[in-house]
Amino acid sequence: MREPVTPPPPRPPAADDPQPRPPTADGPPVGGAELLALLTRLLRRPRRDDRRLPVLWLVRAATGGDPGLLLRRFVGRGAGRQVPHAVLDLAARPDLADVPALLRELRRQLSLEAFGAARLRFRHYPLADWLMQQTLEVGVDGAGSGRANLVRRLRDRRGQRPVEEPQVSGESGVGTALQVLLWLLRRAVPSVVFRIAVSGRVPAVGSQYRWFMRQQYLAPRQSVTFLGFAERLTAGWRDGEQPAQVDKLLLHAFLEDLRQAYRRRVWRPGDWRRTAYPVLLLDGVTVGGVGHTLVRLLNDVRNETGRNDPLLVVALAAEPPPETPGTRPLREADKACDEWAEAVSETRRLRRPAAWLVVLRPDADDATPPRGAVPPALVAPDPPWWSRRFLPAAVVLVLLAGVGVWADSRWTTDCHPALAGQVRVRLIAEECVGYSDHAAQVFNSEPGQERLRAVQRRIFAQNRAAEEVWRRSDHRRPYLTLVYLGTLTGNRTRPDEESYVSEREELEGLATAQYALLKESAAADGAALLHVVVANGGRQMRHAGPAVAMLEELAHDDPTVLGVVGLVESRASTASALRELNRVGLPVLAPTLSADRMSQNSSLYLQVSAPNADQARMIEVYARQVLRVTEAHVYYTTGERSSLTEDLYVGTLVDGLRQRFGTRLTRLDEWSVGRRLTSECGYQGVLVFAGRWSEFDGFLRALKECGGNPPRHLVGDDSVNRYMANPGLRVNAPGNLPVTYVSKAALATCAVLRAAQAAGDDARGSFLNWVGSADLLDPPRCRDGAGVPVGERVSLAYDAAMMMVRAVESLAARLRHADPGWRWDPHAVNPVGVHAEVLRQNAATGYPGVAGVIRYAPDSGEPVAKRLALLRVARVPDVAAEPVEVFHCGAADGGPDPGCRPV
Repeated sequence: MREPVTPPPPRPPAADDPQPRPPTADGPPVGGAELLALLTRLLRRPRRDDRRLPVLWLVRAATGGDPGLLLRRFVGRGAGRQVPHAVLDLAARPDLADVPALLRELRRQLSLEAFGAARLRFRHYPLADWLMQQTLEVGVDGAGSGRANLVRRLRDRRGQRPVEEPQVSGESGVGTALQVLLWLLRRAVPSVVFRIAVSGRVPAVGSQYRWFMRQQYLAPRQSVTFLGFAERLTAGWRDGEQPAQVDKLLLHAFLEDLRQAYRRRVWRPGDWRRTAYPVLLLDGVTVGGVGHTLVRLLNDVRNETGRNDPLLVVALAAEPPPETPGTRPLREADKACDEWAEAVSETRRLRRPAAWLVVLRPDADDATPPRGAVPPALVAPDPPWWSRRFLPAAVVLVLLAGVGVWADSRWTTDCHPALAGQVRVRLIAEECVGYSDHAAQVFNSEPGQERLRAVQRRIFAQNRAAEEVWRRSDHRRPYLTLVYLGTLTGNRTRPDEESYVSEREELEGLATAQYALLKESAAADGAALLHVVVANGGRQMRHAGPAVAMLEELAHDDPTVLGVVGLVESRASTASALRELNRVGLPVLAPTLSADRMSQNSSLYLQVSAPNADQARMIEVYARQVLRVTEAHVYYTTGERSSLTEDLYVGTLVDGLRQRFGTRLTRLDEWSVGRRLTSECGYQGVLVFAGRWSEFDGFLRALKECGGNPPRHLVGDDSVNRYMANPGLRVNAPGNLPVTYVSKAALATCAVLRAAQAAGDDARGSFLNWVGSADLLDPPRCRDGAGVPVGERVSLAYDAAMMMVRAVESLAARLRHADPGWRWDPHAVNPVGVHAEVLRQNAATGYPGVAGVIRYAPDSGEPVAKRLALLRVARVPDVAAEPVEVFHCGAADGGPDPGCRPV
């Protein structure tokens, strides 16, 4: 039962309580009506808290009807939900001669499933009663002690096992193994579980045994263990115990079972369906008899334990008990009960022998009810609506449906949290946004993107390898984490179309950097190890905000996170992500971003590719010096659901071309899918496509209408490179137009890399070896003569990662200088310090990148004189033909800027 308790409410009674009524031919007289109204009020369980219940001792009148019969009819009538009750007529039951027998019968009657509600279940009392009926004797064969017999019986009581063990025939090792297994399952395991339960040391097991050792009767602590205490309760052994203490233990265990049955727990609505207290009607009670003994024990147990219980006892006797200070007339039953409720706290504290007694007697003028009187039926109140049996199932269904809807809006089967690795994802606008460093979450399950998924799995496998190498190095090698943040979902693709070539290539560049570091000697304590987290910002980086918010928490929890690589497209959403990453304090190394003034969004931004101003300059110089044309037409696109203001790449490129060509730019127009370009047929100037690669295929289809009179000089920006790197798109390209397009990594083609390796260029030679390894990229690059092209973004991402790695290695070398036994502490460096070290290393001679030397001005994150080139293909659908470099600007290696010149 719970504290606090509430006393019986004062009169007048509630509107739904039976009202006292004057005696009638078919009802009880006034005194009987008061008694029945009091019983109704006491047995009705309050909706909140619980009330203390007295012991009502009714004194029979010398003459008149039988109140016991009236009360039996009162509690036993009615259909449906009855009050749980037990009626014990002690005068008619000579077998109920002691308290154990009386409690045994009381438990039997209350356990019946006959009251329109779930039966009351008992766990503690049956065990105590069972122990009292056990006799411990040594077996006739002399084997085993009394304690061993008790243990065996207790274990068998928990769960009976078959009399005969099943036999496994055969002399083979398999038969023997099965016999051992059966023995373990049927003997050893139950024995171990039983020992754990009776020990009372495991909270979730053996609570009933633990209760016996914590209650106060028979001094259980003297027995040390439950088995010792149980032995003291068995026949013969308990002869040395005080009988009153044994009876109190039995009664206390009985009341404890009622307390637990009447507990109210929020998570179990069924507990709230018990709306009426159980009542025990003891008839034929005599002073000094077993009924009187039970009443006295109940009074003592309640006083001594200080705990309440839900049992209402009504005793009918010919005379009042000697311990009572006085009796009250039936007419004052309510008043007497209210006065008792006010005084019980004090009287129980003083342990008065009549603390719980309320003794009532009929007045001389208050006749007892006649035998023919018909009392009103006592029916248990209906349970609250939310405790009905249907509710748990309904709640579970609603919760499951709600969780299903919430999970479906937040996760899907291919976008979900994982217990392994560092994974956090959300489903936003049907795109899986978040980050992962483990194969449990691989981004993009669309058909045709197998190579994108394969390189992610390769990175995740190398993450585990890097962790293992770092552990074996005793944490001596520097260890850093870089996050690749890109656009890994959102494009509409055919089942056979690889639509994320650029992202796949950048991930391949990071995988190559990881691979190169893993190939370092195990004794090279100065060589760093790279851990890569792959993050998706959604189509056109529209969900970069939520992705960065997740990365902020990752960086806070993982001090090895030192920077972000990627971002893919220069858009307003990308600029916003840069500002957020700057606020978080994470440097960003962008392999391919080239919009002008992107560095204004972050003081920790470093761009690997040349800005659009350099690209516009190269196109203008090429048109003027090589093509010898004086006029240009420029068409731009911004992609689906975008604009020139939001698309920073296209916007700054168009501005650069407008400034460089000036008045020679005779047409500047936005092109959209479906618009015809017949006006450009036979155009002799330079026709510049300054848009996104996703619209370049439609642009070519529009020019196909020119037939044999196409524009003479078609030049595409560096976004076209993404189209040209996709063989699936090129092979179905319309027309046979020659195209010249901008390349940011012309120095990383297979032919140039082989020539550099032959000339002793260590940086490009090593890179060629890594990308050609059989156990890294699929397929390997630049092998068997021509081989599969390496992809220019592979080298750009590789350069970005290795710049960060070399900066960390430099900082680690300084920290190690004063302590040869130094171990890498991720807290020893921070992202801002690594960014500063990158600038320091690359301020003068620059970083010798595979795609060209990388130098930064002191006040800008844009590279200075970064290598750019123009590549030309004679026919776009001719995938097998290598593009030819026709023009370039910027420095390939250290030294002054050589300017722009044809090849």
